Amino acid sequence: MSFTVAIDGPAAAGKGTIGRAVAAHFGFAHLDTGLLYRAVGRRTLDGTTPEDAALALKASDLEDDAALRHPDVAQAASRVAAVPEVRRALLHFQRAFAARSGGAVLDGRDIGTVICPDAAVKLFVTASDAVRAHRRHAELIAKGHEIDLDEVAADLRQRDQRDAARATAPLHAAADAVTLDTSDMAIDEAVTRALEAVEAARSR
Repeated sequence: MSFTVAIDGPAAAGKGTIGRAVAAHFGFAHLDTGLLYRAVGRRTLDGTTPEDAALALKASDLEDDAALRHPDVAQAASRVAAVPEVRRALLHFQRAFAARSGGAVLDGRDIGTVICPDAAVKLFVTASDAVRAHRRHAELIAKGHEIDLDEVAADLRQRDQRDAARATAPLHAAADAVTLDTSDMAIDEAVTRALEAVEAARSR
């Protein structure tokens, strides 16, 4: 029996951390759908067209996490995510993952609105621009990237604008999503709130 948790939100709001924690707690499979777009974006940096990169995507392309987290790849991912043909090419992969038995957690930007509109649980995880910039900056510095905070903030603003303005599957909360603003939340509190939402749905 499938049970899908859809988690959406802007970059560095905490949706990936929450998604992994929810999956681990309940024994569900987890998919960071942003990695799909990062893997496609990474291929385009070598000159491959976005659609060809999406059609050729393999599971093994998601394994080099360090390379996929590079800022240049993040920008490329945001650009290819606005291409309708790319989104269509990746739709089946995501829906098949969501339908797997034993439960699945998917986090991204259009999971509750487009990929899994009938998900048992929908969460929209957000945070202030300043908090998200500081979080992403700390993450990148910890991974050895030399980048200043203003550059990170500008990068996030560009991605937010593209994600919200694209014609296909723009970023917004599903009407029935539970919103978690993590600006002033410790991660433990945010995870607890998410777990409570899942538990409530499972008990219905």
